[in-house]
Amino acid sequence: MRVSVIGGGTITESEAATAEEVGRRLGERGHTVVCGGLGGVMEAACRGASEADGRTVGILPGEDRTAANPHVDTAIATGLGHARNALVVMNGDAVIAIDGGVGTLSELGFAGVFDRPTAGLGTHDAPGVEAVSSPAEAVAFVESEADGGTDRET
Repeated sequence: MRVSVIGGGTITESEAATAEEVGRRLGERGHTVVCGGLGGVMEAACRGASEADGRTVGILPGEDRTAANPHVDTAIATGLGHARNALVVMNGDAVIAIDGGVGTLSELGFAGVFDRPTAGLGTHDAPGVEAVSSPAEAVAFVESEADGGTDRET
C-alpha cells in the first residue's frame, strides 16, 4: 500500500529519528512512502524507507524535480505550492503525521476529506487522527485501518 508521511519541514533530531523509523518500518513491510519530497520529516522518512529497500514518491511544490531530497525515487513536480498538499494525501491509502505546522494541519484536513486512516505522532489533535506513541504503533494502525492492509499492491 502507499502511505503518505507528512510533517514539519524543519524538525528536531528526535523527530528526524522518529520519521526515519516510520519510513524504515514502512519500507521493510513493502509499503511505498508518499511525501512532499523536500526536507525535514519528508527527507527522514524517505531515508528510512530507502535504507530498507522501500520505494518513495515525492510530490513537490515547485516545478523542478531535482529539488527533491536525495532519497526520493520518483519526484513529481507540480508547480502548485502548498496546494500540492491535497495530492500528497490523495496518493496515499493512509497517512502518518509526525509533528508539523500549518502545512501539516492542512494535510490532516485533506486526510479527513479523502477519508484516509490517519495516525499521529506528536502532531495536531484533529478529528480523525488516531494519536499513537511509536512508529511501530503508527504503522500497525494504518495497516489495520486501510482497505487491503499489507496485501494491497503498492
